[in-house]
Formats: sequence, C-alpha cells, structure tokens
Amino acid sequence: MELQFSDSRQARPKQRALFFALLQDIWRWSGEPVDWLKEYFYARYTIRTQGDEISLANDTSNSVTEARYLLDDVVRFIFEYDVPIRSGYMLLPREESNFQYQCIKHRKCLICGRHADINHVDEVGMGRNRNHLDHTQARLSALCREHHQEFHQIGYQAFCNKYKLTGMGIKVDADTLKSIGLQGHYQEGGSKR
Repeated sequence: MELQFSDSRQARPKQRALFFALLQDIWRWSGEPVDWLKEYFYARYTIRTQGDEISLANDTSNSVTEARYLLDDVVRFIFEYDVPIRSGYMLLPREESNFQYQCIKHRKCLICGRHADINHVDEVGMGRNRNHLDHTQARLSALCREHHQEFHQIGYQAFCNKYKLTGMGIKVDADTLKSIGLQGHYQEGGSKR
C-alpha cells in the first residue's frame, strides 16, 4: 500500500517555468505552436483526471500536486517520443521518482539525457555476477558512461552535491527491468514501482 499526500499550496513559478520550457522543446521538435501544445496538455490533464481543469497562469488556483501531475504527463510524453530536451533539461525534477523512473525505462541519463547504463546506487560489490542478482532489491539510476564513471569515482554524496540532487535512485519492478534487458534473478511479487 502506498500513501500519497497532496500538496495544496498554489502551483509554483518554477513549475510554470518548467512547463513552458518543455513546451518550447516540444515545439522545436514537432513544429506545433506552444499555445496549441499548452491546450493539448491541458486537455490531456482534463481527460486523465475525469473532468478536472488546470491552469498554470500566475493567478492559478491549482495546487503543487496538480501541477506535478501535469508535468509528469509532459515528461512521459517527452520520453515516449524521444523529444530532444534543451530548454527544460536543467529545470527537470531529477530527484522525483517519476522522472528517475522514466530515465531508467527509456535509458536516458539522469544528468545529461544521453543514452544511459543502469547504475546501482547501492554497491553490488566487485566480482559478483550481475545476471544472478535481483535488481528489484537495489536502488537504481540511469547514467551515461561518463556520469556513471564519475559517480563511482567521487561517490554518492559528492555526486549528489555536484548535480544538486536531493535524492538519487529508485527501486524498479521486474517487468520494467526485463523490458530494458537487465538480466537477473527476479523473485515473484518483487518490488513494485
């Protein structure tokens, strides 16, 4: 059972900035005008919430949680369609589990967006055969070769400090790990995302 708490504070300017930066990236990729994209994602939000409306205008009454739900949908879209991110990448919520999950699922580096390997945040140990591990029991992240190597050279805390991460690594379900080709011994009913 997973508890989720709603943050009823008004949607933040930082969330608005991220939303419009990501729409700029989608516009560069698709050619669709930003106003059209805004209405498209607002409509998707209304459909997914069964009628709730959202606005990220300065005087919005929508909450931080509602804005996060909208942003999660935009981030999923970007990963699903492999939209190149330029404007919004530094604003992306790297410490949020949904973003980290999408990075792992689509093998995109958490730091720079390049193709990624799966990094074990919790040490596996030298000489262990990773094909015989249950990866659902470890916290994972997606890092390109360069950032993966840096992570292991400077360590977890220094890496998080350098890239301003408040949390790194999530547990991922066996089906997702199998779908991205991460071999291992997975127990039935393993970790759920």
